Amino acid sequence: MQSMMSSAPPATGTADLATLKRFLPYLWPAGRPGLRLRVVVAMLLVLTAKSTLLVMPFAFKGIVDRMAPGLEPGVDIALALVVAYALARFGGVLFDNVRNAVFEKVGQEAARRLALDVFTHIHQLSLRFHLERRTGALTRIIERGTKSIDTMLYFLLFNIVPTIFELTAVCIIFWFKLGPAMVAAVLGMMLAYVGFTQKVTQWRTKLRREMVDSDNRASSRAVDSLLNYETVKYFNAETHERDNYGLAIRRYAVAATRSEQSLAWLNVGQSLITNLMLAAAMAFTVQGWATGRFTPGDVVLINTLLIQLFRPLDMLGMVYREIKQGLIDMEAMFSLIDTPQEVSDAPNAPALQVAGGAVRFDNVEFAYEPSRQILHGISFEIPAGHTLAVVGHSGAGKSTLSRILYRFYDISAGRVTIDGQDIRAVSQSSLRANIGIVPQDTVLFNDSIAYNIAYGRPSASREEIEAAARGASIHDFILSLPQGYETQVGERGLKLSGGEKQRVAIARTLLKDPPILILDEATSALDSATEAEIQLALNAVARNRTTLTIAHRLSTVTNADEILVMDKGRIIERGRHEALLARGGRYAEIWSLQAAEAPARAVDADAGSVLAAE
Repeated sequence: MQSMMSSAPPATGTADLATLKRFLPYLWPAGRPGLRLRVVVAMLLVLTAKSTLLVMPFAFKGIVDRMAPGLEPGVDIALALVVAYALARFGGVLFDNVRNAVFEKVGQEAARRLALDVFTHIHQLSLRFHLERRTGALTRIIERGTKSIDTMLYFLLFNIVPTIFELTAVCIIFWFKLGPAMVAAVLGMMLAYVGFTQKVTQWRTKLRREMVDSDNRASSRAVDSLLNYETVKYFNAETHERDNYGLAIRRYAVAATRSEQSLAWLNVGQSLITNLMLAAAMAFTVQGWATGRFTPGDVVLINTLLIQLFRPLDMLGMVYREIKQGLIDMEAMFSLIDTPQEVSDAPNAPALQVAGGAVRFDNVEFAYEPSRQILHGISFEIPAGHTLAVVGHSGAGKSTLSRILYRFYDISAGRVTIDGQDIRAVSQSSLRANIGIVPQDTVLFNDSIAYNIAYGRPSASREEIEAAARGASIHDFILSLPQGYETQVGERGLKLSGGEKQRVAIARTLLKDPPILILDEATSALDSATEAEIQLALNAVARNRTTLTIAHRLSTVTNADEILVMDKGRIIERGRHEALLARGGRYAEIWSLQAAEAPARAVDADAGSVLAAE
């Protein structure tokens, strides 16, 4: 009877109705007459199954009455009623299962559409959102919200509706068979049952929220620990991680225990209410039999009708809990859909039209937070086909330039243009389609080498993929592997060395063939020998493209058409390599420091390739 909830605020009253209203279009999808027809047919089958089951008590009553002394010659009628009873039972099962088969496509389609809507929207949210959210907790919200679709559809349509139908039928039968007093007793029992269930469930909701919060923390802790597997090993922190995870799951175990104990009390209370009603109705019927008002078959009829009503009522408590928790889960997922896009396209934004790919930053101001200004009046221009390098110490704001050019963030002042077009005025999709990047830390998908190269242009042929690999000087290495291009690279590409991952990144950028290229400290994590080889490949990629190179090592940018030196978000020097050295300023100072460090850096700093070792 358990259902997972998110840690969203309680969804009560108006919030419940609002969530339900948003959910209904997934149940009754516009423009899908086939799915709507399935909903109608499923509901008709629900009512047919319930009507068939209502025949059973009357057949049972007839069987018992026909077994009275002196009616032995009419055994054929009793046998016919037995057959009717069996057919009614079978019919109930048959119609329920046909209903499930008919409706399954509706439920799966609703879950698919909602999951796709959420997934699509999350990818449209800003980089800031993803940096601030825990991936483990985010995936759990999506998982629970998607699963709640099936729960909501099943219980709303196939439990609540037929229960109301059956309750109405039982009240009508009791009115004519037992009188209005018994109808009032049944309705009073229902009110007491629903009231008790609602009160206890509200109490349990708080307990379950504590349990789910603990579950989210445990999941996030596990995901973070496993994603940072190497770091854990580097610092011999297995015991530390085990203790942290153990504390998280201990809190979950305590919360889950309290939740299950509250469930036991709920079940006991519900059973007490229904059995008191059953005892009262049976006593009334038996007393009527003693006075000749009812037959033995009537006793069976009333008993069977109530038991059939109690069966969905017993589930009604669980249904109420599941629907309540499903609403909370869906509210949490809808809150993701409602999360506003920090960076969004202007209405009817046109596609970026690239002629040469000239990039211009004009007095750009930017801050990640209002109290933390990162860029101060940055201005520069990269003519089409030229290379501009940006250097400086860590924290100078160099990599922020690439994020702004990709429009992961919007600037607070100034303009960024490509061929004279403000990047805020064109569609993000067209902007990013015209930019390629080789980042400092290349993270690959846990798939084949071919898949990761083809990510630059998924429609590329195998020949084009291999041509890109040749351009990145990694084709021969790939062929040397037992599975070639189908070799799996592991989680985040950890089976490849740093240099091999960079070559894959270069290959997929070559395959994308963008007019504008960003090299964001693409060789800073590599040893000297590998850096020299990768730099040759990068120079080939940058040829005839507008290139923004962000570098830590000055030796990699000596051939740039212009070099900017940044410090604390400002450009403090600019010019060509020779001119900056002759000036004797900050650039010359950094060059001297790095020249002195060069012998020490000759030691191999590469992490090594697991695949090559294999």
